[in-house]
Amino acid sequence: MKDNNCAYCVGGELLDKFGIKICDLSVSQLVLFKEQSHRGRCVVAYKDHVSELVNISEEERTAFMNDVVRVSNAIHKAFNPDKVNYGAYGDTGCHLHMHLVPKYKDGFEWGGTFEMNPGKTFLTDEEYQEIIDKIKANL
Repeated sequence: MKDNNCAYCVGGELLDKFGIKICDLSVSQLVLFKEQSHRGRCVVAYKDHVSELVNISEEERTAFMNDVVRVSNAIHKAFNPDKVNYGAYGDTGCHLHMHLVPKYKDGFEWGGTFEMNPGKTFLTDEEYQEIIDKIKANL
């Protein structure tokens, strides 16, 4: 099931506004969040346009969470954060996805909730590619 107004469903310009698709995972896709105040921040988006974890089977839910763990492991190996925060929102887009936000003790927003889109840190294409390569090398 797809929604033609959903960035995770259709990709292209809608996704380009905030993310760069890295790859497909077992039941989801991995997207680098363009705003990189938290180096390595990614989104794991479920393959279908559903709103809640309760809208998918137990088997699919387990596979989705395994994708999240796989990406978290890659972020830990690539960037050595002190903590990865996880956020599952979707109040407006209603597409099941989880933000994986690396936090660093000497970095931005340590000790607090991460801002959805702080709009502070954007990178060059080469810098985005470097982050993507590091994540992919550790998946």
